Amino acid sequence: MWKRRQISAEEVAKIEKARQETNNKNVDRRLKALLLHAAGEKHEEIAKKTEYTKSYISELVSKYCNSGLSSLVENNYKGNNRNLSFAAEAALLEPYKEAASAGRIVEISEIKRAYEEAVGRPLERDHGIIYRVLARHNWRKVMPRSKHPNKADDEVIETSKKLTTESMN
Repeated sequence: MWKRRQISAEEVAKIEKARQETNNKNVDRRLKALLLHAAGEKHEEIAKKTEYTKSYISELVSKYCNSGLSSLVENNYKGNNRNLSFAAEAALLEPYKEAASAGRIVEISEIKRAYEEAVGRPLERDHGIIYRVLARHNWRKVMPRSKHPNKADDEVIETSKKLTTESMN
C-alpha cells in the first residue's frame, strides 16, 4: 500500500497565502489541488474538482514534497534561448554585410563557421539557426530572375510584339 504524503498545517498556511497572492489561474488550480490533498481528499475526488488527472495530482504532490512550493508557483520556462545576444549577432554579421554590399557573394557556410567559433561549439542539431539569425537581422536571399533555357532572344520577342500589334490595326 502506498504511503500518503502528509502536508503540515504551516505548509498549508503557506500554500493558502501563495494562492491568494497569485494572479495565474494555472498556478491557482495546482495550489487548489495541493490544498485538497492536504485536507485528506482522495485523488479521484480532487481530479473531479480540478479537472486534472489522478496521475498529474500525484505528480504535483510529489513535486511539492521534493522541491517545495517554488516548483509549483514560479515560471520554469526560460526565454531567449539564443546563443548570442542581438548586438553580438550584429557584430558577427557586420563583415559579411560589408562584403555583400560590395558585391561579393556571401555563403551561409562561412557565416555558420564564424557563428560556431563565436559560440564555441558545433551547431549540428540545429540546422536552421543561421537562417533565423539572418532573418532577425533583416537579411534576405536575393537571386537573379530565373530564365527558361529555351527562351527566345530579346530581339525576337520585340519583333513578335511589333508583328502582333501591327497585324491588329
